[in-house]
Amino acid sequence: MNLFRIGLTLLFTAAAFNSNGQQNKQWELRSPDESIRFLVTLNAETDNQTALVYEVITVKAGNKTTVIEPSPLGIDRNDQQFSRNLSFVSKSPVKSIDENYRMLIGRQSKIRNRANELELTFRNDKGSLVRIVLRAYNDGIAFKYVFPEKSTLMYTVAKELTGFKIPEKGKVWIQRYDKPGKWTPSYENYYENGIPIGTPSVNSEGWALPALFNTNGYWLLLAEANLTANYCGTRLEQNALNGLYKIRFPEPADAMGTGKVNPQYTLPWSMPWRTVIIGSSIASIVESQMINNLSDPAKGDFSWVKPGRSSWGWNTDHNSPKNYQALKEFVDLAAEMNWEYSLVDANWDLMEGGNIEQLIKYAASKSVGILMWYNSGGPHNDVSERPRDIMFDPLQRKEEFKKLRAWGVKGVKIDFWHSDKQNLIALYLDVLKDAAENHIMVNFHGCTIPRGWSRTYPNLVAMESAKGEENYDFDPTYPAQATVQNSILAFTRNVIGPMDYTPMTLTDLKYPHLTSFAHELALTLVFNSGILHFGDGVKSFRSMPAYVREFVKNVPVTFDETRFISGEPGKSFVIAARKGREWYLAGINSEKEIKNITLKLPFIGIGEYQMNLINDSVDAKVFSNKIQAFKANEPLKVKLLGFGGFVAIIKAI
Repeated sequence: MNLFRIGLTLLFTAAAFNSNGQQNKQWELRSPDESIRFLVTLNAETDNQTALVYEVITVKAGNKTTVIEPSPLGIDRNDQQFSRNLSFVSKSPVKSIDENYRMLIGRQSKIRNRANELELTFRNDKGSLVRIVLRAYNDGIAFKYVFPEKSTLMYTVAKELTGFKIPEKGKVWIQRYDKPGKWTPSYENYYENGIPIGTPSVNSEGWALPALFNTNGYWLLLAEANLTANYCGTRLEQNALNGLYKIRFPEPADAMGTGKVNPQYTLPWSMPWRTVIIGSSIASIVESQMINNLSDPAKGDFSWVKPGRSSWGWNTDHNSPKNYQALKEFVDLAAEMNWEYSLVDANWDLMEGGNIEQLIKYAASKSVGILMWYNSGGPHNDVSERPRDIMFDPLQRKEEFKKLRAWGVKGVKIDFWHSDKQNLIALYLDVLKDAAENHIMVNFHGCTIPRGWSRTYPNLVAMESAKGEENYDFDPTYPAQATVQNSILAFTRNVIGPMDYTPMTLTDLKYPHLTSFAHELALTLVFNSGILHFGDGVKSFRSMPAYVREFVKNVPVTFDETRFISGEPGKSFVIAARKGREWYLAGINSEKEIKNITLKLPFIGIGEYQMNLINDSVDAKVFSNKIQAFKANEPLKVKLLGFGGFVAIIKAI
């Protein structure tokens, strides 16, 4: 097929007519497999609407389904509007993207980025240009705005008018955005469990991303990708009348009122991608790599980044960072369990009985790397935990990272960010750059959500932005909520990037958990992060059955490929991930009723296999272990207690 015919297949330009008989212009971009059609229309009239609208249609077995109804496109600067009175200037040839790249963290090591791209350029009534870049993937669509002209002047985006009109007959799993506070925003609210599309948020601050929709027989996940220092992080407005979810900028009061709400930059100006992952099966959501695909590739050598497992004392002993002997015990635990790291949390600079340099040397003698906590503030938070004011100041930060590298520290955990304003986004990225120069891995806590940064900066191995297991000590609502939230987060937050949930707390803290022991064990695989911080204490790990200890000694944190098996948000989640020639399976039950599930694994290949299964016994606080042989085409039966779980390792015989 020649290039001309390919272009006809991928792009259609058509004339359409509005209700007054005036002519509109419309362009259609198709995904490589032509299952997704991305339409953009330039309206001939703009009363009470943006000049540009888009919609997304899927095609399956010849049947067309609208998954995003006509929705607004547009962006206005303080000096000019680019949402109305636009005229068409040009369209680019359709660009076919087909590349392979590798990720150092995550559930897929080798990724194929395959899409079709189209650029549409328009002129406003003052003669200035705006460009919309469209991408169509087999598993979704993305678009971004570009001001292509050149200027050294600083321009301000007054408003982004982007919206997503989701067909209303369906459900959404979505998290309300935080009100500004001492510890917020931090993306740690509970997800709503399948509420009607269009429901307003109880918070005037709106809704957070990512947001998962099930409508018209399709699943959609809204997010954003490739956010750089030239823009702010965004979310969704409080009201979504008729299913129209609109982009919203940060709150003025975020970060204690510091930083500007509206993004500013010079020209040319390329903005972050607005993304929608789409699939008739929810497997398309779980297995998608779209956020990484849309993000800039890394520059430089990051072979020094070593994902791994870590002990962590603070969760079960908040005073451990100030106690040298307690920290040594967690280093010893890491060494016993073959874990690569031990995390030293807040206030380690107040340590008694020894100091951080002694601990680093002691850990090195045990072949354990030390990870160290820092406060991100700065004037954007008033949290007293320390060390603080180092990471915010560029000169102090650079010197600190040089010192940490000289000491042999492997990574840092930086906490309490409290804003998605542009100045804080710039600080995140400056930290990643300075850390990379000194071979330091980074884990952000009390932070924003992933937006593809782990592809651009592979030393970003973990981010929190989830209500994790520390809340067994802080929130009385958490035990009941965790049973359900665990299977929602796996379909939402963890899809877009690493999630430091600090799982596997078998010890009952202030508020005892309702999940079973095997459920907690399964979270080490259900959730994924470049560094897996185990939440439990020394005594608990040492008292576990030998087969459980063996599993957590060897559980991987990176995988070569991943397959979603079964589940539904708020009900259950079962996944399989391959590391080399071994498959690791995990599943959780978010409902109180016992479930008997059947595992069908045709993807493992023809042959005979052995499954080492760990699940619950009749008692939710007692593990059970079974080893069985089976053939690849043979279904496997697993029983899940209410709020229970399982893990399994499958090897060829």
